[in-house]
Amino acid sequence: MTPPLPAVFLSVPLAHRGLHDIDTLRPENSRAAVRAAIEAGYGIEIDLQLTADGQAMVFHDYDLSRLTGEQGPIRAITAETATQIALYRGDGEGIPTLTDILGAVQGKVPLLIEIKDQDGAMGPAVGPLEAAAADALRGYAGPVAVMSFNPHSVAKMAELAPEIPRGLVTSGYDPSDWPLSAKACARLREIPDFETAHAAFISHDKSDLTRDRVQRMRAAGVPVLCWTIRTPAEEAEARKLADNVTFEGYLAPLPG
Repeated sequence: MTPPLPAVFLSVPLAHRGLHDIDTLRPENSRAAVRAAIEAGYGIEIDLQLTADGQAMVFHDYDLSRLTGEQGPIRAITAETATQIALYRGDGEGIPTLTDILGAVQGKVPLLIEIKDQDGAMGPAVGPLEAAAADALRGYAGPVAVMSFNPHSVAKMAELAPEIPRGLVTSGYDPSDWPLSAKACARLREIPDFETAHAAFISHDKSDLTRDRVQRMRAAGVPVLCWTIRTPAEEAEARKLADNVTFEGYLAPLPG
């Protein structure tokens, strides 16, 4: 049985990579950004990457350079090393583990976790990051859901942590924007793996929300989140076609 997405994920806006703002020392996916989102009452979306010793780190990029100034892939270092690398334009804190963030959130707000594709082509070479995520999440009592662009990752989470709601991150898959073949993009944009991945929701690119497949899914009762909203005007348009937003760069209105 596929667990449904808890209703709170459809009512409380989700702060993209936490409520980040480098002008106030809150880099994306940092503890500070997570704390700020909790204090403001927002839900939180974070990303996971894998370390050399098989730990789930809250970090978006595959390479360290943009977010830390260090060189090389995060997958080449240990979790202990990662926690000691300060995030760029932050308060000195290092890259957090998933366990760190779960301990900070403690069920106070909904937490949406994106598992970054480790296969490189949305293929079946998955498992270690999903296992690390499932281990960290075991016993977590708050509202939480996981998602990935890679349907194999979502299916693996269904196997490892069947009690946790799962979703697919989806888009229009313009081949010029993706390191995938045109054939693979054409297949993925129609979201053919929703049922076989045992997904309960999608989080779709804001610029492609009018797609027939997306709106047919929504009409059939599938929750549709969207990413990434950056202005109130964008949010107003997105809410006509999606059930909730993932936002950054402004303060989304909270439900009354």
